[in-house]
Amino acid sequence: MKKSICLMAAVLVMAVANFASADTIRGIGMDFVTIGNAGNVGDTRTGTDGWGHTYPSGCGAVSYNYRIGKYEITNAQWNTFTAAAGAPTGNDIYGGYDSSARYTGAQQPTNNVSWYSAAQFCNYLTSGDKSKGVYLFSGNNTNPGDFLGINRDAAISSYGIAYVIPTEYEWYKAAYYKPDGSGYSLYANGTNTVPIAGVQSNYNMAIVAPWNVGTGTQEQNGTFDMMGNVWEWNETTLLYNSFRVFRGGSFDNSDIALTSSFRYGSDTCRGGYDIGFRVAEVPEPASIALLALGGFMLRKLKA
Repeated sequence: MKKSICLMAAVLVMAVANFASADTIRGIGMDFVTIGNAGNVGDTRTGTDGWGHTYPSGCGAVSYNYRIGKYEITNAQWNTFTAAAGAPTGNDIYGGYDSSARYTGAQQPTNNVSWYSAAQFCNYLTSGDKSKGVYLFSGNNTNPGDFLGINRDAAISSYGIAYVIPTEYEWYKAAYYKPDGSGYSLYANGTNTVPIAGVQSNYNMAIVAPWNVGTGTQEQNGTFDMMGNVWEWNETTLLYNSFRVFRGGSFDNSDIALTSSFRYGSDTCRGGYDIGFRVAEVPEPASIALLALGGFMLRKLKA
């Protein structure tokens, strides 16, 4: 009987995969998809970065379920955040917090956002304070001060749920890992075939600007625009500690930038008119609930 209960709880947790949900977090509406198949193997293929360096295989291996934004963060969501918490700011001599979006449509992806600014958005979702959350700053919400580092475990312990810039592995899995667990595709549409520019994906100047999120074709794991539209920041460092990865290409790139085999990056204090981000959530709430259910059933059985 105990074995049956454990098996049932395990099956329930494994079944959590790729369903969508809509949340309101501190007044900001967010749509997520769940990325399941925890413990999947990494991609065995290698790739290159924008400087011609080869990076090793293994990308995409994630040992836990998590949720990732169905869409890139929009200007409307960004403006709600800045109205509530104030614009991102901090101690940075390069002006990493003072850029404004070039493309300002409410449902266009927010753009010209530095990695530091994206981190403060995630902190606000987590704690209601730009300086507190996964991304550690020395100050407070009014002036977060210096960036000190990253601690997911501490944030989860303090707040239960943490909102983050996805790691490269989390981002890569959500884009390229096939939901049936059969491996990785070259493009986020689940195929190795170049998507149609301006129809399935916004790249190669087919639209000349970022289109509204959710335009085009839904990708294999329920997301939109993980290939094209705007580049998306990842949490992972690249080349130097001050550089972070971004993935997925943008409206003004060729199809090569959309592929799983290509990564690029920039300094954390610099944004760009074609750089935005999406948010991930850890731990994945349904998995926690199902594990708790399994634990409850086991305790009842022992009683």
